[in-house]
Amino acid sequence: MTQLSVHTDKHLLGTKGMTAGELTSILDRAAYWEQYPVKVSNGLQGRFVANMFFENSTRTRFSFEVAEKRLGAEVLNFAAAVSSVQKGESIYDTVRTIESMGVDAGVIRMKPNGLLAELAQKIKFPLINAGDGNNEHPTQALLDLYTMRKQFGEIKGLNVAIIGDIQHSRVARSNLWALQALGAKVSFCAPQGMQAAELAGHAPYVTIDEALKADVVMMLRVQLERHEGTLFGSAEEYRAAYGLTVERAARMAPHAIIMHPAPVNRGVEIDDELVECEKSKIFQQMSHGVPIRMAVIERALS
Repeated sequence: MTQLSVHTDKHLLGTKGMTAGELTSILDRAAYWEQYPVKVSNGLQGRFVANMFFENSTRTRFSFEVAEKRLGAEVLNFAAAVSSVQKGESIYDTVRTIESMGVDAGVIRMKPNGLLAELAQKIKFPLINAGDGNNEHPTQALLDLYTMRKQFGEIKGLNVAIIGDIQHSRVARSNLWALQALGAKVSFCAPQGMQAAELAGHAPYVTIDEALKADVVMMLRVQLERHEGTLFGSAEEYRAAYGLTVERAARMAPHAIIMHPAPVNRGVEIDDELVECEKSKIFQQMSHGVPIRMAVIERALS
């Protein structure tokens, strides 16, 4: 599927193809919003933003909604579970219907891969990708980058290891493209059955011991039910082979940090006591979602 140019329109479909300058401008604007002295601005007063979630989400939708309301926008929430999509209406028809009502921008999450780029060529209002299939999740990557930059001062030269189910992870893909654009070195760590073959040419697969040497150890949520018949018959087996245990975390460099896009499977990909330990930035990441999404929505509607 052809990636739409992010230079010539207001869509944010993914981080793939974004320049270091574009990424940095969003991070800089998020820093502005994080320091903004009052909770609600009226910059987008009178503008309407629709949150169109064709796939369940609580964390991401709430983060977008808070961001929209802090910018002063009027917010419409749409969930496929209670919509005419259940009756057979296509995603395209639903989005076109919302567009025809005069909405100014749409935040969209969907299961199909490749459909979003097609939609963006037909829809006139800006679309912001809140996660599409296992393709991309750009605002998650942006808040991850923001967290790293805040911790280390800059992203260039950082060594970032992403560990877990790479095959199904839109977070891994968006982080890969964005981190490399900003000069970071990315490596993956995953069991054979969870590797994404098409990404092997972009970042090396390393052992868990090698991954622990990184500046940033990013754990991914693992859904073992997607991998029936693979090496791991239980969560305990996965934890023993690839989980961030207390013992493994002790081998990380003193300056290194732990990240996770959440929701977290405590005791599977990461030990319970590490989720809120000193090295962990997991809840800080979540807090950065609102200013990042404020910057992205403002960019779409400016």
